Amino acid sequence: MKAYIFPGQGAQFTGMGLDLYENSNIAQELFEDANGILGFHITDIMFEGSAEDLKQTKVTQPAIFLHSVILSKVLGDAFQPEMVAGHSLGELSALVANGVLTFEDGLQLVSKRALAMQKACEIQQSTMAAVLGLDDAVVEKVCEETPGVVVAANYNCPGQIVISGEIDAINKACETLKEAGAKRALVLPVGGAFHSPLMEPAREELAAAIENTAFNTPTCPIYQNVTTTAVINPDEIKKNLISQLTAPVKWTQSVQQMIADGASHFTEVGPGKVLQGLLRKIDRSVAAESAIFEKE
Repeated sequence: MKAYIFPGQGAQFTGMGLDLYENSNIAQELFEDANGILGFHITDIMFEGSAEDLKQTKVTQPAIFLHSVILSKVLGDAFQPEMVAGHSLGELSALVANGVLTFEDGLQLVSKRALAMQKACEIQQSTMAAVLGLDDAVVEKVCEETPGVVVAANYNCPGQIVISGEIDAINKACETLKEAGAKRALVLPVGGAFHSPLMEPAREELAAAIENTAFNTPTCPIYQNVTTTAVINPDEIKKNLISQLTAPVKWTQSVQQMIADGASHFTEVGPGKVLQGLLRKIDRSVAAESAIFEKE
């Protein structure tokens, strides 16, 4: 079965999407629509902006979403997913790609998500850290025993977890994890504690927007970050998407479930190859590639 996967924040690069814009009328129309929906020329920043420009919260998430979704649209008949999944932000890209959300509604939700997360980050200083070389259970136990808010936030692949929480709690947990044998426990240059209880203000804000958005029946199942299992019920998809901001991204478990359900070929749709790298660490036996756009 063909599985299509969509990357999250961190996959952006200067010049992203320019090849699509210059070589596809469909892409050009969608990018121009996006400029209108967002109320600023995101294309200028994507095509010509610096890495620093692309790091702006209001830019990063919509830029990655646009690259992924527009690429899926220009693939035409070659895009025939039998299952989809997205890493964090990528879940919204996946929901447009499998028909649950329209392009316009998806982009508006992504924009609201980015701004709500930024506001939550400003309420309380917080951060995330990458932990390499420990079993999930060890990392979870250290998080539970560390004073303050610190949780496992991203299960990226075996031996790679990202923890999220208050700055002091993250620093203390990193020390303990190194003592427990972690190869690395490195604080990341991010603006806040994504996928932790500290994102509750963002979850509440986004929940209202999601509840007021039409969710259609998907053309194929989505394996959501919160549940890791195949979901096709629009109401269930909506509920899981609301939970996602404060719940961990169970990427390892989602990919393992997709493979167990018959996925034999994965295509990453969007900027970069981060998810292909994680996939190889989860299961080297399945094929993986990047979606390639053939010029019109």
